[in-house]
Amino acid sequence: MSNLLISLFFSFIFLCANCSGGSLKQTISERPFGKTPDGESVSIYTLTNSKGMQAEITNYGGIVVRLVVPGNNNNLSDVVLGFNTLEEYIKDSPYFGAIVGRYANRIANGRFQIGSEEYKLAINNTPGGIPCHLHGGIKGFDKVVWQAEASEGNNIPRLKLHYLSKDGEEHYPGNLDVTVTYSLTDDNELKIEYLATTDKATPVNLSNHSYFNLKGEGNGDILDHEVMLNAQKFTPVNRGLIPTGELRDVQGTPFDFTKPHKVGERINDKDEQLEYAGGYDHNWVLSTDSAGALKVAATVYEPSAGRFMEILTTQPGVQFYSGNFLDGQIKGKSGMPYEKRSGFCLETQHFPDSPNHPEFPDTILEPGKEFRSTTIYRFSVK
Repeated sequence: MSNLLISLFFSFIFLCANCSGGSLKQTISERPFGKTPDGESVSIYTLTNSKGMQAEITNYGGIVVRLVVPGNNNNLSDVVLGFNTLEEYIKDSPYFGAIVGRYANRIANGRFQIGSEEYKLAINNTPGGIPCHLHGGIKGFDKVVWQAEASEGNNIPRLKLHYLSKDGEEHYPGNLDVTVTYSLTDDNELKIEYLATTDKATPVNLSNHSYFNLKGEGNGDILDHEVMLNAQKFTPVNRGLIPTGELRDVQGTPFDFTKPHKVGERINDKDEQLEYAGGYDHNWVLSTDSAGALKVAATVYEPSAGRFMEILTTQPGVQFYSGNFLDGQIKGKSGMPYEKRSGFCLETQHFPDSPNHPEFPDTILEPGKEFRSTTIYRFSVK
């Protein structure tokens, strides 16, 4: 189904509900989405709120496959990049919409130490020719089938996903028990709650890797999107996109998004950090008065569709990625190729390579402790 037909279909449902003076029912439904090469059955779940917003999520990788949100003139469009089939996600996906972990983002040289013991992880990324471990390794959380439980308690559709990452998986220590819960509220919020426990000290950094285009998936680049990041500092990187350990002030640099700026406004400035990443692919240090408190991390406004997205999180950082490595080789749900900067990510997280930077917020989860975090993507129309 083309992106235009999807938009017209959901807009028709939205208008019918409002013309009748009623509202849609909050629901969650399940349908088959195929099987993995190992024969595991995979489902896709559709969460709908009373205002017509929908999220389609599969238990393969916890992937947000579609996110249909309102725009100008009650026009609903899918605003996340992705594929129509499970086979495409398995074959060739740059983490579209997925849960990433056990450690989201990069770990330098795939190595870290806990106490006197050193751990060696898979090297699956070499930016600038420098090796690192990325998003949990060869088979991270984005490539496994999660146990799913759907519910509609308190008129809020929820999808609870559970996965046990066994001791030694991808060479990480400890059995890590993970639950990720997606909820869709009537405030047009997609809420993601993360919970993890372990029986052995291990690094944990969980995030969602959705690529957004608020004009609608497949509708060109994101350079005119206006981004605000609630951060006075960011973590500059070396040529391998690994943080140097510095927390650098954004003031006077192309990384100052304390007030809204278009993505494309300064992305081609002569700046070493932009040149290393080919654009934005950095961690911003979020401003907060209380560690672990829910705060606004970012906002994004797209003028032509009128869509406004707010991101709230309890995490200390957010990775802003401007789709620099998309190159037109991948075709998405609408059949359009995903060219460079046709989507952006705002991944709420702890800082990259934290296990090797004791000055960063700690990411080592100890037995008897819980990793908890919450991120909310809230949509409205301006």
